Amino acid sequence: MPSIPLTSFFSQYQNLTMVLDSLTEAIIAHGIDRRIIYFNKAAQKLTGLSREQALGKDCRAVIQGGFCGHRCSFCVETPLDFDPFGFPLTITDTAGQRHQVEMVLVPMRDENGVVQGAVAAARDITELSELRRRLGQEQSFAGIVGAHHTMLAIARLIQQVAPTDVSVLIEGESGTGKELVAAAIHSESLRKDGPMVAVSCAALPEGLLESELFGHVRGAFTGAHRDKRGRFELASGGTLFLDEVGELPHSTQVKLLRVLQEQQFERVGGETPIKVDVRVVCATNRDLAAMVKEGRFREDLYFRLAVVPLRLPPLRERRTDILLIAEHLLSRAAQRNQRPVPILREDTARLLLELPWPGNIRQLDNALQYAALTSGSKLIAPEHLPRELRQAEPRANEPLRPGRRSVLNAEQVERALGEAGGNKAKAARLLGVGRATLYRYFETSVSK
Repeated sequence: MPSIPLTSFFSQYQNLTMVLDSLTEAIIAHGIDRRIIYFNKAAQKLTGLSREQALGKDCRAVIQGGFCGHRCSFCVETPLDFDPFGFPLTITDTAGQRHQVEMVLVPMRDENGVVQGAVAAARDITELSELRRRLGQEQSFAGIVGAHHTMLAIARLIQQVAPTDVSVLIEGESGTGKELVAAAIHSESLRKDGPMVAVSCAALPEGLLESELFGHVRGAFTGAHRDKRGRFELASGGTLFLDEVGELPHSTQVKLLRVLQEQQFERVGGETPIKVDVRVVCATNRDLAAMVKEGRFREDLYFRLAVVPLRLPPLRERRTDILLIAEHLLSRAAQRNQRPVPILREDTARLLLELPWPGNIRQLDNALQYAALTSGSKLIAPEHLPRELRQAEPRANEPLRPGRRSVLNAEQVERALGEAGGNKAKAARLLGVGRATLYRYFETSVSK
């Protein structure tokens, strides 16, 4: 994508301004000081602001949450460079109406190629999203939210494997949304009109677990006063979701393998084979491959379950999704509690981006529910978050990647300098900060 040559580009070319005013996409441009220098008619319609109200104003101040949702590098400092990128966003106009938009940010450069600002193009997709919701398309992934490339790849994989009957093993840390992915696989499958039955393999002792999975006959054990159907029978024609499958005892692993191979089993205490038609989807927060090597999980069962392995990334590996997920969670909670949707203050949004989130999306959801209840208003400030989050250390020891970073430490700087061959400008680019920030870090380190 070509870069934009001059910050004065729009004022110099009247004919281009007329063309941009005829577009349905909102076009907004700002300089390195973040002050808006161009604002077309579609931007006025989207935001409810007149051109006079917007021009010359800080882009973060003219609308709630900013035009970029705090995702632009200019929100922290002037970037040395950045590549064009796009993301979904919700904008609240001056009348309080919320608009779902697709935003694209492009660097604006001078004749020497130096970044002088940014151009944002926003397309309002509110009506399209509402139409998709009415058609049931927006719920097809059971609440999965994310625009990070790993999540888009997962969505494509779900669409590919869902229509088949292959077993899927969903791996990921606690709180990453494994249950949602399992539900999405079922809802996208040819079995979507059948039942989806879930069982937690870690919640029941060995004896009860077998009865829960396969059922039992009357008199099979003390307390078995009648025949009982197990989860496999209940899920016949649909999907059985085995959560925390790494907790299965060895004896149950053997029986599960037989069911997967033969699609039949006997109830506990019974002798009559029962045929079932079940698609099995499993989830675990353990490393099953390592457990196989250690002899704690059957290798043959592992390969039966992991025909398609699917790894969900922790929240710290998809930080660009944090504010998108937060917005979704706040909106869902507000609808559930019949309250106005709260808005994250800018410093709150930055704090959410910096926190380590060991509990992933579940922890984020709990924190936002707490903040929404304690804020007492529509604006969520950092002090409304749980105390343990306000006292948490910012993220550290992460791989270097382009993007903003507000805190530098010796290990990060040393690694960046090593990768850059001692070139400070290149090291600053790797760290995602301006050269001035890196030089200030060196000055501070020397003074210490």
